[in-house]
Amino acid sequence: MAVIGTFRPSKQGGWEGRILTLTIDRKVRFVPNDNRQSEQAPAFLALVGWSRIGEAWEARSRGDNSRDFLRVQLFDPIWTEPLRGALFPAPNGLSAELVWSRSDPTKESGRGP
Repeated sequence: MAVIGTFRPSKQGGWEGRILTLTIDRKVRFVPNDNRQSEQAPAFLALVGWSRIGEAWEARSRGDNSRDFLRVQLFDPIWTEPLRGALFPAPNGLSAELVWSRSDPTKESGRGP
């Protein structure tokens, strides 16, 4: 997994920071979704300025050392599919990292090792 963003808590109850890759360099905010109609609706909206570029859902990792995180989807018209990642807050809650890993098409299709 690669860290593609670093964030800090915002005064509005979400996260603010920067996503930085070879093709992306943007300030991004994850703001609480105050219009959430159901449990399946995203808990946070991802914004660049006031433009909505994605969504995030609350989740919890499995295993002995489980922890809370946000399951993130970001959208851009030039991408063929959403960028999917996870925002993991530090144990002290003072920062968070957005991580991404490339999916393995051979594993998804049942081919390969």
